[in-house]
Amino acid sequence: MPTQIVILGGGIGGVYTALHLERTLARIPDAAITLVSRNNFFLMSPFLFEAGSGVLEPRHAVNPIRSLLKRTRFVEAQVDAIDLDRRCVHTRLVMQEPLEIPYDQLVLALGGVTNKKIIKGSETALTFKTLGDAILLRNRTIQLFERADVEPHSDHKRAQLTFVVIGGGFVGLELMGEFTEFTKRLTRYYKNVSPQDLHFVLIEAAGRIAPEFDEKLADYAAEVLRRRGVSIRTNTKVGSIEEGRVTLPDGEVIDAETIILSTGVVPSPVVANLPIEKTPRGAVIVEPTMRSKSRPEVWAMGDCASIPSPSGKPYPNLAQHALREAKVLAQNIAATLRNQPIKPFIYETVGNLAALGHYNGVGKIYGIRLRGFVAWWVWRSYYLFRMPQWRRRIRIMADWTVSLLFGTDIVQLDLIPEERLPLEVMRLRVMHPPAPSAAPTPAPTPAPVTTS
Repeated sequence: MPTQIVILGGGIGGVYTALHLERTLARIPDAAITLVSRNNFFLMSPFLFEAGSGVLEPRHAVNPIRSLLKRTRFVEAQVDAIDLDRRCVHTRLVMQEPLEIPYDQLVLALGGVTNKKIIKGSETALTFKTLGDAILLRNRTIQLFERADVEPHSDHKRAQLTFVVIGGGFVGLELMGEFTEFTKRLTRYYKNVSPQDLHFVLIEAAGRIAPEFDEKLADYAAEVLRRRGVSIRTNTKVGSIEEGRVTLPDGEVIDAETIILSTGVVPSPVVANLPIEKTPRGAVIVEPTMRSKSRPEVWAMGDCASIPSPSGKPYPNLAQHALREAKVLAQNIAATLRNQPIKPFIYETVGNLAALGHYNGVGKIYGIRLRGFVAWWVWRSYYLFRMPQWRRRIRIMADWTVSLLFGTDIVQLDLIPEERLPLEVMRLRVMHPPAPSAAPTPAPTPAPVTTS
């Protein structure tokens, strides 16, 4: 029987590990590679912001996994559990059929989920992690503009046009940057909604936003957002979240129809429940080679793993790290099959970049600070060439050109089946009841008519 290498997760880490394994194991025919993912596409996550705002066609921010992999067996399924003793993965296929997949070498690249354990009521907030999240946010925003355009009550209208992002890290920063531009472009199409009606609030518990950058770059990013009307609240913790409102510890209430949670990620629940050595946040503790300390046949990377750097501090969970982790991990698995020594993952970050929307960005590359258009252009170029296959890159460049020349549209991507439309309308009415109007003046009683 060939050696079974099973990769769990179809994100950047999982897909690139499979691609590197195909090249590395080209001369080892008795090794079989299987990739398991709940989606049949690979998402280039940095493009998620532009896919949500309409700059990119959502299909162009993803790549079909089957067209990428030539030798790897692909299984579209949900991972339910992992039996470490029996060395098999319990999955559930699209039609709810169970399937057991045995393995000799297992790669955990399941990514993470938004951390909803920090703030009470987080389950009522939106998240921004998947392509579905981006489409949902776009549809919801356009629907709120439609309602605000005919809303007669000023308090309701203000809540409909107030957008709160909780968490000022990379995701919150880029999301708010792209979102401010997207919503202001929308105002061109609504007679009763002006840019002055929009309200943006970015809440961060730390002393400043963008802690990944030095203070000067973080201040630049904050100034760009403030010029667009964003109220940035640092040193501010959220007490609780409810449907349509955010409550701060001092009792202040922010009424907002759109509340987006960007409080970091925690490893997938499947990984968090494994009986294996993990960190308090649930990441698998691995050696510098990305091999589990307690299970040598298990490897982990990305959000699932705590990979120590030479200084002992874990590497950050960023896309640029996952791309390079995948290559080293594939080489280490191949070396293990050949009974050769494996090497640690060592990577010195050359810099960080963040897009702020509207041809603006911020970052540092090789110690050089970049701001404005140059940072935005470098950010786009870098991730464009990380997208596999030229046909996808050309489509992305075409979308950018069309958006530059003609702007974005206001089309909603209808995802609600016809028979559920009345239920969705009722749900909106229950969640957001109209304000009580004044009682109508009763019509005068007609005088009696007498006849002779």
